[in-house]
Amino acid sequence: EVQLVESGGGLVQAGGSLRLSCAASGLTFDDYAIGWFRQAPGKEREGFTCISSSDGSTYYADSVKGRFTVSSDNAKNTVYLQMNSLKPEDTAVYYCAAASGSYYPCNRAYRYLEVWGQGTLVTVSS
Repeated sequence: EVQLVESGGGLVQAGGSLRLSCAASGLTFDDYAIGWFRQAPGKEREGFTCISSSDGSTYYADSVKGRFTVSSDNAKNTVYLQMNSLKPEDTAVYYCAAASGSYYPCNRAYRYLEVWGQGTLVTVSS
């Protein structure tokens, strides 16, 4: 069974940092695009960053560029999301999702996502 499990969410003050993890099982991590999405209450889900496990290429939406960094440890089948300079508007449930294959830029994989994690809540207080 293919599974993605997010962890690392929590409560942090504005300006603080968190690191989320997305651990994958049941799949070969070498040829996947992993995306991070978030959904705030009353808002649409936003795909804001992704990474291609095959070549490490990344994509960032303007909303997180310069503050968030996505990385991959293929040996551990885990993708990380380092979030710095957090703002109250970053408050959301954060999800990771995966699509098999290579995509460039990796956000082209969004329409082919095959599996989602259960989400982890990030709350940024002002």
